[in-house]
Amino acid sequence: MTSATADHGTGETAAWRDGKRYAWLLGLVVPAIPFLAWGLVSATGLGAFWWLGPVIVFVLIPLIDVAVGTDAENPPDELIEWLEQDRYYRWVTYLYLPIQYAGLVLACWLWTTYPMTLVDRVGLAVSVGVVAGIGINTAHELGHKKEKHERWLSRVALAQSCYGHFFIEHNRGHHVRVATPEDPASSRFGETFWGFLPRSVVGSLTSAWSLEKARLARQNKSPWTLRNDVLNAWAMSGVLFAGLTVAFGPAVLPYLAVQAVFGFSLLEVVNYLEHYGLLRQKTDSGRYERAAPRHSWNSNNVATNVFLYHLQRHSDHHANPTRRYQALRDFEQAPQLPAGYASMIVCAWIPPLWRKVMDRRVLAHYDGDVTLANIDPRNRGKVLARHGGVTEAPAASSAGSAGSAGSAVEGGAR
Repeated sequence: MTSATADHGTGETAAWRDGKRYAWLLGLVVPAIPFLAWGLVSATGLGAFWWLGPVIVFVLIPLIDVAVGTDAENPPDELIEWLEQDRYYRWVTYLYLPIQYAGLVLACWLWTTYPMTLVDRVGLAVSVGVVAGIGINTAHELGHKKEKHERWLSRVALAQSCYGHFFIEHNRGHHVRVATPEDPASSRFGETFWGFLPRSVVGSLTSAWSLEKARLARQNKSPWTLRNDVLNAWAMSGVLFAGLTVAFGPAVLPYLAVQAVFGFSLLEVVNYLEHYGLLRQKTDSGRYERAAPRHSWNSNNVATNVFLYHLQRHSDHHANPTRRYQALRDFEQAPQLPAGYASMIVCAWIPPLWRKVMDRRVLAHYDGDVTLANIDPRNRGKVLARHGGVTEAPAASSAGSAGSAGSAVEGGAR
């Protein structure tokens, strides 16, 4: 079913159609990157095509974003349940995994048998890392669901990047502590990506271990057991890498390491831009306010949303973590990024450019009062010296004020 009829309470009905229904299949281009790269190199003889992954994600998709523009359309509330029950959308995400792992096996074969220079092999490893990194986003979509097989598929998708603990920390840690100083995956105003990266990697891992240790302690069990989801996630990656090493030889190990590091670094740069500088304020009770649209940066750029399964509608995801990607909504109260995630990732890699683009937007979001932002404690003095006074907010960047977010996210952080 591609369309449905919505009754808006007036006695009249109107047809609604998901305009992106078949566009979601374009997301399967990403796991096919190793195959595309091999084909282009074979057809042209140009080794540069081994670097096809970063070219697609950081050049082609941003250009398509500019050409296609944005889409802020939301499905009618009364059709969300119907839309989520359409199993077509689930199979779009399921299909990512077999293509992802077929591409990984192909890459191992290419690294060990195909005539390639060292630069070519590294290029292919980075391209495979792009697949692994966006595979973490696929795992993110599946890992929030109630069905056991989807949560299991999420863990399978994470094995390639050796980031299986994300399944634990993201669901039970990040969604509780989002946009607070206690959350390692929420970046702070004045913090560069290169400062955030080690803090988030280490903090997320230690948080996942603590969460699992506490869960098992409640069952009077030691954390040193395969019932510990951190350990069994690492075991899954270990079995995968060992199997590939047996099949193709130890020569694949350096490239497997490169693709894994690039893959989880891609996740972390997305973490960096999703909540930069945003802070949930404390209530009179001393507890943090509920997570609301104003606590996530959003984007409606069509191309990046299609390739990332609406990840850019991040506010609704935090309000409704189990909601499927095709039904996620845009909120006027949510602060908007100036471009899609694919473009903003490159921006985040260049700290002076990031500060120029984003710091004024954080200030605008808080009407010029930087003390309301989540400030990096290591740079707090510099930040307050530079922005300490209440300044006039740039009118063009005022989307998503810090005011009331309405009742759309009354459920709060989950």
